[in-house]
Amino acid sequence: MTSTNPDLPVIVAGGGIGGLAAALALANRGLPVKVLEQAAEIGEIGAGIQLGPNGFAAFDALGIGDEARALAVYTDEMVMHDALDETLVGRIPVGEAFRKRFKNPYAVIHRADMHLSLLHGAMASGRIECLTSTRVERIEQDDNTVTVIDTNGGRHLGRALIGADGVKSAVRQQYVGDEARVSGHVVYRAVVDRNEFPQDLQWNAAAIWVGPNCHLVHYPLRGGEQYNVVVTFHSRDKEEWSVTEGSPDEVLSYFEGICPKARQLIELPKDWKRWATADRDPIGQWVFGRVALLGDAAHATLQYMAQGACMAMEDAVTLGEALRVHDNDIAKAFAHYQRSRVARTARVVLSSREMGRIFHAKDVERLVRNDLWKGRSPERFYDAMEWLYGWTVDRCLAEKGDRK
Repeated sequence: MTSTNPDLPVIVAGGGIGGLAAALALANRGLPVKVLEQAAEIGEIGAGIQLGPNGFAAFDALGIGDEARALAVYTDEMVMHDALDETLVGRIPVGEAFRKRFKNPYAVIHRADMHLSLLHGAMASGRIECLTSTRVERIEQDDNTVTVIDTNGGRHLGRALIGADGVKSAVRQQYVGDEARVSGHVVYRAVVDRNEFPQDLQWNAAAIWVGPNCHLVHYPLRGGEQYNVVVTFHSRDKEEWSVTEGSPDEVLSYFEGICPKARQLIELPKDWKRWATADRDPIGQWVFGRVALLGDAAHATLQYMAQGACMAMEDAVTLGEALRVHDNDIAKAFAHYQRSRVARTARVVLSSREMGRIFHAKDVERLVRNDLWKGRSPERFYDAMEWLYGWTVDRCLAEKGDRK
């Protein structure tokens, strides 16, 4: 670090949730930051996000917990029903006992509101510069600096680079070169105003209806004035990772046999966004000299654990903590960050794949699924969630003796 110009920024590729969280964590360490965002403006598409206690712990560590809490909706429970016959599969209360156990709530929030909380925190730091319409093409580096060349020919010199540029990461492509694993699962998302949402489904819950090769999700947003609606199905066509406008006719074609109560959900939205989803096989190396991966670029996951955004924020907090304990020494901090995050995020990626299988079970597997949690107490559910929701900044760094 002594030979590196202290005015050089850490460059962050990507201005989404992971990129802004990383920028904020770096700024909190006193480092100047330059964010390169390929879109024409800093913003988010999408609808709702579920936030576990670990997400709130990350918000607090980044210094924006109060703003995020003010924008979230606090649900009473997580509930799962069979989409064919309305059988109750599982119910997990997330009230006082849950908060006491995990020291934080379970909530839902609009993705744009979550992103805005991070953006406000980033701008308030006074250390972060954001450039839009700037897409990474390639990276050069030496012992002390990194140069990012964008697709317009611009050159951006920094002391290090955080690749937080998503599933289709250009940074990962240069240093790893693997392909995204297209799941064949298609997700349609929409937001519906409360006055258009069925009264018999206006629950203060993160609710899921699970069916053969499909599922449906709904929960309130923005003080209950809107509802998030998500439907997922196994496509009959060969898919490529993409985000496009959706077709109501396509959605309807995949949900024959769904019970009338759940079927209301797919008939509500006037406008759908369509995601053909993909994840990445876990890898053990995220650090390449002065370049480190973060968020979806490091560990893109399917949506079945509702942890993509939370994992990206955990990454950012852990990176900041690694810089703190190593006095902003990039090499030591990056190594400690990688050692602390690889196994945990890989567990989320692999668990999400398995949870997708459980959600979409059919025939005898469906019957097994419906018996899995019968009679289980809230405390037993909480015990099973401890590894995920019990994350805190105080314990985010791997000890010296942990496996690299």
